[in-house]
This record gives sequence, structure tokens and C-alpha cells, in this order.
Amino acid sequence: MTLDDLRAFVAVCEAGSLSAVARDLGCTQSAVSQRIKRLERAAGIGLLERRPRGVAPTQAGRILHRAAADGLSGLELALRRLADLRAGDGGTVRVTTGATTVRHFMSDAVVAFRARHPHVNLEFQTESSSRRCFEAVADGSSELAWITIGPPVRGIEQHPVIGLPWVLAVRADDPLAARERIEPEELAGIRHIRLPENSTSRMRLDGHLSHRDSGPVPPPSTTSVADWDTALLLAELGVGPAVVPRPPGLRTTAHPALRLVPIAALPPLATGWAVRQWAALSPAAVAFAETVNACLDGEETVPGVRP
Repeated sequence: MTLDDLRAFVAVCEAGSLSAVARDLGCTQSAVSQRIKRLERAAGIGLLERRPRGVAPTQAGRILHRAAADGLSGLELALRRLADLRAGDGGTVRVTTGATTVRHFMSDAVVAFRARHPHVNLEFQTESSSRRCFEAVADGSSELAWITIGPPVRGIEQHPVIGLPWVLAVRADDPLAARERIEPEELAGIRHIRLPENSTSRMRLDGHLSHRDSGPVPPPSTTSVADWDTALLLAELGVGPAVVPRPPGLRTTAHPALRLVPIAALPPLATGWAVRQWAALSPAAVAFAETVNACLDGEETVPGVRP
């Protein structure tokens, strides 16, 4: 059993095809099949079964696939860290974020971190959802990911850092703009811009509102967005109100046509770090995360949950 055997096996499980993996590896299907057979001899049990279209892991294969995928991603991350040490350039911190995360959560931290650690490389990868961020951490392509805290994910630690209060964003000339606050029950009568489909923030908001008594249901919204910034912009343009978490550092003075009405009765939306193991992070990654956390001090932090 070799690492290359395990890599081939994981690839076959994910592709569902020996021939597809052979093409990717630039070898014959027979060579890939031999690697699988070697694993099966070592394990003493069948790992793959043929299907009408391709192959699929057996029960034993699924067990080995999960373990091998986790182990290989951790090993690849370790090998990259060793390469950084050999290069002697201070290492690389790879961070996966949402589309607007750096602007709202990390802009000050990036400047501060660069001043203190000028030889560390910072690499940012943008993903469209927390699920994709989890995948980047799980496969080792990123050490850190900034996510909306959600349900537990196998093999991933979630460390809440800051809670974002919910607000109703409206144009300054909207009748609701003069309100000091709005209650969740009132939102049922407002056709607001929809948050990103399948996003954790939208699921949390829908969950909060579904547990409350509501009045008449408004017509379904005709507008949806891919990120919070777009929702705020559309609200400022008068397209319609938007229920969004208020990003840290958002200056309403920079948006004179926008008003943010607090929805104080809704629990803040927790955001923070996703990692494989906090204790196994590189020193540079820990330093970057702690710099972000420190720069967010003074905002509405989640008590008692700093990593």
C-alpha cells in the first residue's frame, strides 16, 4: 500500500470511474485497477463494486475513502508548510473568504499583518458559500476560512468571533427610515430583497422568522442577491428593503441615501473561523487570525468564544 495507491483510490471514489482517473493521471486504466487491487489485498476486503455506469465504493471502501481523504489533505498541507520552511520566506497563509469578507472584516488586519510580517505570503481564495469554504479547509487548499457559523461539520472546527446584528436596510425617503427599531413580526408584511439562496444567513433568518407569529404574508420578492453588499446597494437605490446582517465598520455617513433600522429582537448572526484543527495551524496562520480578531475588537463580539 502506497500513498499513490491511496490517492488513486480516493480519486476513483470521487470520480466514480477508473477510466476518468486514468486519463487524469496520464496512465492506463489497468494501472489504476492494479493500485486498487493492491489496496484490496492489503485490506483483505473488496473496496469497489461495479455499477452500470462506473464504480462505487463498498461499505469498506467508504470507510477507507473517508479516512484516506482526510489523511491525504492533511499530508498535502504539511508538505506545503515544509516547502515554505525550505524556502525560508516566512511561509504562506491561505485564506478562503466570501466575496466581500476582506473589505468588511479584514481590511485593517491585512494592513497590520503585512506591517508586522512582511515576508509572509497572503493568498485569498473567494468562494460563494460557507459550504465551499468548508470544502477548501477540508481538502487542505486553505488553512483558514471566514464563514457564517452553522451546524457542526465533520472534521472542521468552527470558532465564532463576532456577532452581526440584523437590520432592515431602506432608502432614506422610505416611511420606515424614521423608525428607531422594527420588530420581527412586522417583517412578514414587507416584501424584502431575498438573501443568497442556500446561504447560512438566509437559513438562519428564515428559521428565526418561521418560529414567530406573523401577519399577512406579502407577495413573494421579485429580487434576490448573491451577497449582502448587493442587497444594501439595492436598498439604497430604492429597489426595496433588505433584511441583512450589519457588516462591521459599515459607515452610514458614506451612504447618505441608506438607513439601517435595527431588528434588535433577532439574535446576532455569528461569524468566524473554520479550520481543520486550531492547534495544528502554522504560526503565520495563527498570527493572521489573531490580528483579524484584534482588529474586530470594539465591534459586537460573541462573548466567550474567541479561539
